[in-house]
Amino acid sequence: MNLIFTCGGTAGHINPAIAVANMMKERHPGCKILFIGATGHMEEKLVPQAGYEVKCLPGSGLSRGKNLAAIKKNVHAVKCVLDAVKACKDIFREFKPDAVIGTGGYASFPALYAAQSMGIPTCVHESNALPGVTTKLAANRASRVLVAFEESVRHYKHPEKVEVVGMPVRREFLYTTREDARRELGLKGYVVVSAFGSQGAKVMNENIADMMPLEQADGFPFHHIHATGSFGKEWMPKRVKDNGVDFENCPALDIREYIYNMPTVMAAADVVIGRAGAATCNEIAAAGIPCILIPSPNVTNNHQEKNARVLEAGGGAVVLLEKECTPEKLYGLIRELLADNRRREEMSRKLHGMVRLDSAERICDIVEELMGKNR
Repeated sequence: MNLIFTCGGTAGHINPAIAVANMMKERHPGCKILFIGATGHMEEKLVPQAGYEVKCLPGSGLSRGKNLAAIKKNVHAVKCVLDAVKACKDIFREFKPDAVIGTGGYASFPALYAAQSMGIPTCVHESNALPGVTTKLAANRASRVLVAFEESVRHYKHPEKVEVVGMPVRREFLYTTREDARRELGLKGYVVVSAFGSQGAKVMNENIADMMPLEQADGFPFHHIHATGSFGKEWMPKRVKDNGVDFENCPALDIREYIYNMPTVMAAADVVIGRAGAATCNEIAAAGIPCILIPSPNVTNNHQEKNARVLEAGGGAVVLLEKECTPEKLYGLIRELLADNRRREEMSRKLHGMVRLDSAERICDIVEELMGKNR
């Protein structure tokens, strides 16, 4: 059995693919798995760290602008897609995949298109309530379209091909215990984790940097692990220092570009602060960690706020809009949650009740079914 997973751009597209790949490898230890992504993105780091080979091809996202720069970018993007489709076909002839599974990001379209043109079964998984550009382009010819939300089905031309499977998360998010995580990380006391995507968010990095002096003034009442993302790794630590906080010599502060062991770090946390992408929301729910969600205001159809409001309505999250976020307000919410053990316990219980535990298994069932039909 040979499988290709195609995804890229952000951890929110990559981690669900890794979760399904892990499950397939568990079911079929002898199967060969290859990832295809885009050069210069998170898949180059995350996929090999998960133990899988990845082939990265040049790619470029589309611009919605209408000026000359946007037109040039889109012409370049189309050329990248055509070149990548040809490269994918060459890869497929050598690797001979039984199925191709795409989990989002523009990097996944060439592989899905190439597979469809060669008669190879394809699955497309869409994590958000509204289909993204890649899903829209690939859905009509896909063997099966898999969605995380029931309300998503109506957005597709062929609902008979659409199945609600939830959002796959790695088993570590489900089964890593607080005790084991804290022992592994050597942590005691309250732990707060903040991260705003693999690339980072300038406004939120600024808020976190300006909140750290408040932590210092209070004698650092919690251990704070913060991921700057790739765009914040240079300037954000400097801002913290300019604010008078010597984080490099402070055991209570841990500032890094990316949290590669997120299941462990999240399991050790008392509060998680982050965006509200579908993958993030499902990982938080699976881990059952009380959270403060600050949805990105820069996404299509405001889907992150919709995701966040679902967790808030279920009693598992506090939602704070970015336009209303200040260092003082955010710090106050953190202190409020840390001071109320009973509330955090209830939030954790409700989060656990929201997650679909068998999502990765169901996707594996569907892939196996498609491969069976193709033989």
